[in-house]
Amino acid sequence: MTSTATRSKDDTNDRGLIVRTAFGSMAAQTLRAAVRLKVVELIGDTSRRADDIATAAGTEPRATLRLLRALAGLGLLEESAPGSFAVTSAGRLLDDSRPGSLASFVRVFTDPVATRAWEHLDTSVRTGDVAFDQVFATDFFSHLAQHADLSAEFNAAMSQATKEVAAVLPHAFDFGRFTSVTDVGGGDGTLLAAVLTAHPALAGVVLDSAQGLAQTPGTLERHGLTDRCSPAPGDFFRSVPGGSDLYLIKSVLHDWNDDQAVTILSHCREVLPPAGRVLVVEPVLPGAAVTGSTASGDVTYLSDLNMLVNVGGRERTREDFAEVCHRAGLTVLSVALLEGATPYSLIEAARER
Repeated sequence: MTSTATRSKDDTNDRGLIVRTAFGSMAAQTLRAAVRLKVVELIGDTSRRADDIATAAGTEPRATLRLLRALAGLGLLEESAPGSFAVTSAGRLLDDSRPGSLASFVRVFTDPVATRAWEHLDTSVRTGDVAFDQVFATDFFSHLAQHADLSAEFNAAMSQATKEVAAVLPHAFDFGRFTSVTDVGGGDGTLLAAVLTAHPALAGVVLDSAQGLAQTPGTLERHGLTDRCSPAPGDFFRSVPGGSDLYLIKSVLHDWNDDQAVTILSHCREVLPPAGRVLVVEPVLPGAAVTGSTASGDVTYLSDLNMLVNVGGRERTREDFAEVCHRAGLTVLSVALLEGATPYSLIEAARER
């Protein structure tokens, strides 16, 4: 029999879960304010008084102290002494100048462009329609194309989100059996640059829209890859350039519905040589949700809803990936978790026999 004390503790924990979740959007906006005010950069590598931070930021001192304490409560700062704050290891990821920064990622995913459609999640659930298109009278990627600054920030956010994968992917897959790799929807080239740097015999192509490729030449130049990798402006819904024996697709298919995903994969299949491969890098949802799942699992489920309300895509299970690949004339050979880059998995596919 469950004791009264146990039931009371369980009730308190349950209520705490609901309250913390309801406050989630407030926590996100707290991150956004910290990035916009450059709080982490102003504190630097030492402890600093709240009033000094306020002076440097040009903000109201008492309100600044309240923000700093909220950031400490989130684990991004530490109040080392009353009114004095230092940056934690997690907080340092909000500094634009540091390697591995997620500042652009925070700016994009806390921007009204990314959050406003979420107010209509219930409508998307009722209808299956993309709320973003109704709110902004255009689709998400067309909106980006019309706003150059936001498009550049989005490219930077995708690059930041890709760096963890880029650090481990080159050594997690046998790239040595291929001669050329095309990164389909490869953005600024961060991922392919890491692969080519680790495998000097490989050549490469980055396929994306003109907006998506805006920063790619700079990435290739910084890595000394301009002689064996080139940007290829194009539309993967129309075609994919031939000439490679490996087609890499990271965080692209989940932006699109199943029919659109099949179109992208079919274009890869059309130019894939007999021994070629398609390598999809995306999270793979379990067949059934696990209550109280890990943080990475929670994020993937939320990402699935983000695809619903903002772009019309979806996260997929192993069976879902097998189905869209089969419809495109591809067979899934293996699905493996990408160690060191949770929640991503590697889905390797080949031409159907």
